[in-house]
Amino acid sequence: MAKTALIIGGSRGIGRAIALSLAKSGFNIWLTYKSNHEAAKEVKSEIEASGVACDLIPFDVSSYKETEDALATRVEDFAPDVLVYNSGITRDNLLVWMTRDEWDSVLSTNLDGFYNVTRTVLFSMLRAKKGRIVIVSSTSGQIGHAGQVNYSASKAGLIGAAKALAREVGKKNILVNVVAPGFIETELTEKIPKAQVLPLIPLNRVGRSEDVASVVNFLCTEENMYIHGQVIGVNGGLAM
Repeated sequence: MAKTALIIGGSRGIGRAIALSLAKSGFNIWLTYKSNHEAAKEVKSEIEASGVACDLIPFDVSSYKETEDALATRVEDFAPDVLVYNSGITRDNLLVWMTRDEWDSVLSTNLDGFYNVTRTVLFSMLRAKKGRIVIVSSTSGQIGHAGQVNYSASKAGLIGAAKALAREVGKKNILVNVVAPGFIETELTEKIPKAQVLPLIPLNRVGRSEDVASVVNFLCTEENMYIHGQVIGVNGGLAM
């Protein structure tokens, strides 16, 4: 019987690469996204070409009600085998100029969204006594970046939440880990000058979404798994 992976924020960039990778590993995909229907439909077609099923689930993770309406019925009698939390936005600005909306919007999507989703899904995994949760954080959450106080706070918060959750659910055979990407070529980083970033990366190249997806896929599929409550950097050596 095919396993099911719930990918939160799977229509573009890293989330898309994760969804495609897990589909190739035989997972049926529940793919969530906020509003880019065309991008989601394109990913759905690619996933189904791998011979597995894909359900599209549009909602705003920052809204507890929307999250519950979208997921609660689905997980009432069925636990996904994998939950990947990848939803995230940036609203970069120096803190001295940062607006309340720039702070609130990033924290509500990146961090509150994790609570909204995991709180809704977790009981089904506990009941099944199995599952794997992978949270996509960021190098910004490990070492901080100027102009990203809001983003760094949200991503650091995810790391703390994951470590605490890992202590809560490990005895129920639910593995919780974090992947922390560095500078990955996506829509979120396209405005950052590569020439300024490359000297900071020992591997001397920008990361690809597939670099992150391969690590997530490993955490979700490896049978001999004793990695729990850990943060795995995928950053080319940007943070060590």
